[in-house]
Amino acid sequence: MVLLGPSSDSLRQLISVCEGYAEQHGLRYNTSKSEFVLFKASKYNPTTIPRIMLCGVPLKRVERFKYLGHILTEDLKDDLDIERERRAMAVRGNMLARRFARCNEQVKLTLFKAYCQTFYTCSLWVGFTQRAYNALRVQYNNILRMLLRLPKHCSASNMFAEVRTDDFYAIRRKRVGSLLRRVRGSGNGLLKVLSESLDCPITKYWVEVAIGRAK
Repeated sequence: MVLLGPSSDSLRQLISVCEGYAEQHGLRYNTSKSEFVLFKASKYNPTTIPRIMLCGVPLKRVERFKYLGHILTEDLKDDLDIERERRAMAVRGNMLARRFARCNEQVKLTLFKAYCQTFYTCSLWVGFTQRAYNALRVQYNNILRMLLRLPKHCSASNMFAEVRTDDFYAIRRKRVGSLLRRVRGSGNGLLKVLSESLDCPITKYWVEVAIGRAK
């Protein structure tokens, strides 16, 4: 379970509600496995952080945590999550190349699409360095080269065109476009308003990625 609040006071109020519910239903929170993160604002960084308590126990502050497989950091940067995906893709790619080296091209492409085009939560990547982003793209390209036994420095664009497979940028555009459509079709009024407003930074970014103006 995750609680989000714009201030420490609001977070305390949310925790109080949870504590009351737990007491009424005979439940107990595991405070040793509970922690909190302070997302830093660009123009406001408090010098002192008030204690956050759960059932009378102060919670540990962390710089990052993983939620549903996605790594969140206090500076709201996505480099660590991109690196998580790169490493996972490298493991899957090496496994495919080792176990299916003697298969024909069509089988290899089918496996490549199933195991290497997931890009889990890539539609949420907004703040990242070009270095981390390029490292994932290069890893993706190299896996296909390795599977098809192509030269290391062959053209990536020609390679994907010849085998009629989406390249890195095409997959990213599709994932972002899919998320944007689902958010706009949501029954949640707040999500719908934000998704239809180009004043919202993340919505503006999604639109630019979906139409190919941003990475």
